[in-house]
Amino acid sequence: MTILNFLTIILMAAPADGEKSNPLTSLLPFVLILVIIYFFMIRPQSKKAKEQRSYKDTVKKGDKIITIGGVHAKIVEIKEKDFIIEVGNGVKMTIQKEAVSMEASKGLNNS
Repeated sequence: MTILNFLTIILMAAPADGEKSNPLTSLLPFVLILVIIYFFMIRPQSKKAKEQRSYKDTVKKGDKIITIGGVHAKIVEIKEKDFIIEVGNGVKMTIQKEAVSMEASKGLNNS
């Protein structure tokens, strides 16, 4: 039984004639929707953000990166909140740590 079928059955369930409806029964669909939203949207997003933060803390001098703007570079120096990167032919730039794209960097380091 899929989740959608389960929710449909719960929403369509009505008390028999003369019976009072249980207040928990009317709140159950909303609680289920919140749980589904948490597990399919909020939890994966926070997990990805945590991985990205830890990645930026482990980047070291000489690693190749791609910024969120698509610039391919190599880290020359690491400061508290910034990286100094070399983009080619001795051209150096200073970028914020938040500008590093983790997924692209993983792909570069593995090849």
